[in-house]
Amino acid sequence: MNFFGILRIAFKSLARNKTRTFLTMLGIIIGVAAVITMIAIGQGAKKMVDDQISTMGTNVIMVMSNFSNTQSTVRQSAGSGNTLEESDVAAIREKVDGVLYASPVYNTFGQLKYGNNNWRGSIQGVDVDFFLIRSMELDSGDFFYPSEVENGAKVCVIGKTVADNLFMGLDPVGKTMRIRNIPFTVKGVLKSKGQSTMGGDQDDIVLAPYTTTATRLLGMRWRFMTIIVSAESKERIPLVQQEIKNLMPARHSGTTTEDFVVSSQTDVAEAANTIANTMTVLLASIAGISLLVGGIGIMNIMLVSVTERIKEIGIRMAVGAGKNDVLFQFVVEAIAISILGGLLGIALGWALASILGKTMGWSILVTPWSVFLSVGFSCLIGIFFGWYPARKAANLNLIDALRYE
Repeated sequence: MNFFGILRIAFKSLARNKTRTFLTMLGIIIGVAAVITMIAIGQGAKKMVDDQISTMGTNVIMVMSNFSNTQSTVRQSAGSGNTLEESDVAAIREKVDGVLYASPVYNTFGQLKYGNNNWRGSIQGVDVDFFLIRSMELDSGDFFYPSEVENGAKVCVIGKTVADNLFMGLDPVGKTMRIRNIPFTVKGVLKSKGQSTMGGDQDDIVLAPYTTTATRLLGMRWRFMTIIVSAESKERIPLVQQEIKNLMPARHSGTTTEDFVVSSQTDVAEAANTIANTMTVLLASIAGISLLVGGIGIMNIMLVSVTERIKEIGIRMAVGAGKNDVLFQFVVEAIAISILGGLLGIALGWALASILGKTMGWSILVTPWSVFLSVGFSCLIGIFFGWYPARKAANLNLIDALRYE
């Protein structure tokens, strides 16, 4: 019998017991839907992390003091130490090949006030290069100028969260707000960047010249600085990192490369993607158990089907059907159940992923490879779990099959 004849017989057999066929497919449907949904959640999380990391800026490298190093603490108390200085920024610009921009960053918090409105927000003292490194754009107004940094001007640029909570719909540009009771003129409002990879609000920020922040808002005791650097290209990031690692101990006597942390945007992205990929594999593996259970269900139903159709198999063999014909027929039936279940599972999984994305506010991404993986896996399950019942049917003795009641 040709392929299409066997296929027609297989589908007729499945159509005779629609309810049982659907219940058999249910395990595959649930399994495929679960796999697609779980992979969509994992891939969505990975995309969200990638998008958030991209808001950090272009080819970003962070240079920090490693205060967790116990040896550096001892050396620091002796008078040299690994505390970064503003002169280190100039040295990085001048001596490290491949550096496009560099800026010091002083971090602090403080009470912000405009009129009767108060807000406690994050304050960063930065140079003008900071805006270029972080690829920041303005919603209104302007950035502060190098001359204002040099003169320690009391000016600032604010994020959207600060603008919304302090100015309540008013245009902040040109207005005077107070930071720790010190008046600062708002020069510009940044475009929204959303949440960071750590869940923080990137728009809850006030950026002021680092010279002003250091002298007006920070005491000498709390003046701990980090340096943010932008490499000329992604390919040069490792080389720039290594040169900075070599430069810092040379500038700070009694220190080693272990006393400084030089991390890149790529390092953060790789770490985050490793976590996201691990989560995706874990979720998909858990969901894959449903597919295994569905496969066992197919095998059980196919065994029942073989038992019910022993006489039919005997008649087919008596009129000339060979063992391979019988074997192929039952394998085709198992694969048909798996494929139909897989297709319905794809539709269900896609719908579940969309519903979860909208109701929970999650980032969901259904990828083509997850669909092909689910369908392919369901086909393999049909072949694997349908083979034993099909082989049992093909090996029936003709006389015993014809005499079976």
